[in-house]
Amino acid sequence: MRGNPPGTRGGGRPHGSGAWKRPPLVTVTAFGSLILVGTLLLSLPVADHGSATPFLTALFTATSAASVTGLVVVDTADHWSPFGEAVILALIQVGGFGIMAMATVLTLVVSRRMGLRMAVTTGSETKSVSLGEVRQLVLGVLWVTLVFEGALALLLTLRWWVAYDLSFVGALHTGVFHSISAFNNAGFSLYSDSLTGYATDPWITVPVALGVIAGGLGFPVWVELWRFSRRRGERRHWTLHAKLTLGTTAALLLIGFAAFLALEWTNPATMGPLSAPDKALTAFFQSVMPRTAGFNSLDFGAMRTQTLLVTDMLMFVGGGSAGTAGGIKVTTFAVLILVAYANVRGEPTVHAAGRRLTAGTASQATTVVMPALGLVLGATLVLMTVSPFTLDQILFETTSAFATVGLSTGITADLPPVGQGVLIFLMFVGRIGPITLASALALRRHGRLYELPEERPIVG
Repeated sequence: MRGNPPGTRGGGRPHGSGAWKRPPLVTVTAFGSLILVGTLLLSLPVADHGSATPFLTALFTATSAASVTGLVVVDTADHWSPFGEAVILALIQVGGFGIMAMATVLTLVVSRRMGLRMAVTTGSETKSVSLGEVRQLVLGVLWVTLVFEGALALLLTLRWWVAYDLSFVGALHTGVFHSISAFNNAGFSLYSDSLTGYATDPWITVPVALGVIAGGLGFPVWVELWRFSRRRGERRHWTLHAKLTLGTTAALLLIGFAAFLALEWTNPATMGPLSAPDKALTAFFQSVMPRTAGFNSLDFGAMRTQTLLVTDMLMFVGGGSAGTAGGIKVTTFAVLILVAYANVRGEPTVHAAGRRLTAGTASQATTVVMPALGLVLGATLVLMTVSPFTLDQILFETTSAFATVGLSTGITADLPPVGQGVLIFLMFVGRIGPITLASALALRRHGRLYELPEERPIVG
């Protein structure tokens, strides 16, 4: 009796392979629904302090919170009531956790589909993903989220309670809000000037910065770090993903730190009046924020144009995959650098950290980056047409929106409705676009039945 191989149906395809082609669509639908619910809740009279909230303001805030961006058109503490702040916090938590969980599951699906062994998989490789594995991954993401947010909330609450004129309840509220906002790379703050009032307090800025880094690394990297800590006496091979994420993140943090120090050291409106240790502290904090969290301890509106351009580049790259950070992701950036390096050396394949990159990796990275560049530049052109602001201000705003950073030179609220609508679109696409595009490319990859004659055009 002839039957089908285990785990397949009549066509010999794995169970659920057709269903797993639709997670990008599910992600878009779920994310859009979350924004819609948040918009409706923020439009309620109970969500503000008595001033009616326009629909565009509610939509902008809901999109910014759900996409864990942090751009605002109204002051969070002054405009929103405790109910409104709770809605924003819930959108940040659900948005950050949902994106991290979905990206992690998609990573597992893609790795199984391509026959790779990733750090987030255990046991023997198969061609399907079981419900138990998905449940285990989601619970793991939840555990990591709660541990980091809880630890950060404890540190911040104690600092605000002991060192500042806040009651324990007030300190707890402030600590929990900023811990969730930091780990999810949201950048929402209960202070009108973000954290500029605490620029020289390392007990506030350093924990917030570490929370941003932790959320931006991504769940697969934390799985490897956890396994490495549990197997100290055993030989442990890191995956290429973890090596690229950790190495590129460290390099970009160092570059950002040096750039902020060099460019803003003598700026009287930012670092100029600070002592050398305080300058180092603020430079470290600001080098972390483009990872992508919108907190600031210095006024970006007063920074030099060169600093804004460096920040644009850092924001566009963003943080790690399957994490709460946005941007094109550090691994995408690292792959492009490695491909360019191999081409310069005349090597036919790309090698890094003792591994050879698959043939489709470079093309996937390019396909993610090119639409991102087009969106940012196109949006910049539109905003330059409809608003009176300068190129450096608008480019900073559009890059921040697409990379879901939330940093601003202070022009967000002054943009016309069309300009704010463009930012809403950028925040939505920037949050889910790179994830869904990369996974869709990997899931749709298949061989050609034939090849055309080869010809090489002139390049350069």
